[in-house]
Parts: sequence; C-alpha cells; structure tokens
Amino acid sequence: MPIGFQINPRASKIDPSLLEAFRGIPAPIVSDNMSRMFGGGADLRPRHRGGSMLGVALTVRARPGDNLMAHKAIDMAEPGDVIVIDAGGDLTNAIFGEIMMRLAIKRGAAGVVVDGAIRDCDVIAAGDFPVYSKGITHRGPYKDGPGEINVTVTVGGQTVTPGDIIIGDMDGMLAIPRHAAVQVAASAREQLRREVEILASIDNGTVDRTWVDEILRAKGLVV
Repeated sequence: MPIGFQINPRASKIDPSLLEAFRGIPAPIVSDNMSRMFGGGADLRPRHRGGSMLGVALTVRARPGDNLMAHKAIDMAEPGDVIVIDAGGDLTNAIFGEIMMRLAIKRGAAGVVVDGAIRDCDVIAAGDFPVYSKGITHRGPYKDGPGEINVTVTVGGQTVTPGDIIIGDMDGMLAIPRHAAVQVAASAREQLRREVEILASIDNGTVDRTWVDEILRAKGLVV
C-alpha cells in the first residue's frame, strides 16, 4: 500500500433508534449536554439555506488542497452517511462544490462537513442539503492524493471517529461519540423538556427569575 493512502472498512452499523433519539433536538442543547468539552466545529459554518443534519460519520483525511479521497468517499457513501472531511483547515483550494454535492445527494448522504474550503456557494446556499465548511474560495482542488477513509479525523477542533453521530443546524455542527450517545440523548431530551416549560412560563407570565439576584447576592453584590 502506498504511503498516505488508506481505505478502511466501514464502522459497524448503528442502531437506528439511537440515531433517531437525536432527531429534533437543537444542536445547542446537545452541546450543552456534552460538558462543553468538545470543539463542536465552532468555525465550521452552515452554507446551505436551512434545516438540520443527522447522520453517521464517514470520515476522510485529505491532503490540504486535494479532494481525490473525498470523491472516493462519496462513491462509498450509503444513505444516512455524513461525509466528514479533514482537509487541515486549509482555505487555499475548494475541496467540495456543486458537482460533488449532486453526487452526494444521489448517494443518499445526510450532509457534508469540510474542515477547509468549498465553492459554488450560491448553489449550495439555495438548497437544503446540509453543507458545513470553514471557508469559501473559487480556486479548485488537486486530485492526486494522498488521503485516508474511515480513520479518526479532526474537524473544527473536534475529534471525529468513523461511526460517530453527526448533527447540525444553523447554529453549527458537532459529533457525538457513539459510546456516549445514549447518555447524551437522554440528558438532551430532558433539557429540551425543561426549556419548553420555561418558554411556556415566559408566555403565561409565571417565569421565575429570582435565581439571577440570588447569584449576584452570593457574589457580594447588593441588589
């Protein structure tokens, strides 16, 4: 095998019910229940028109400026995959664009994340297929490699392992390690329930805001 080229087997299938446990939960609420210890792709911004992303990570490590293995990953993609591309954060060359998006949609992918640049952003911005990237440039990529598929990568400061659950909305994207998914989903669901109650109390005038002054008094401030 040539140095720098590697295609590993896919991660084991995930229980569909575990994936569905995250559907409808906003990314900020999921993030709140991951102890604020995960990068969560803070500099990876949504480039599509709107809507959410939910799927399983198919990972790519690409040489900065080169998208050969990203193309191979698209050809390997199965319905529900989120193609997560670690391009080293380089913004010199676009790793993903309209043609690749059309191919990914045809394969049934659930979204694409690029720690690097994309192009054809006007087309991507007009659609609902989830695309997240660090930046945008008109300059095209090389197609020489090397690169690796189904390896642990880093995007937006967060480590992503093949088979992790990937979610996203207009606030950003993040990865949930598979081993923590049950706990994160349960606690996020509970927070979502509490926030729905808070919003209802604001609307009906019963919201309790005493906690703000209690914290200030505990810090020695007279209020």
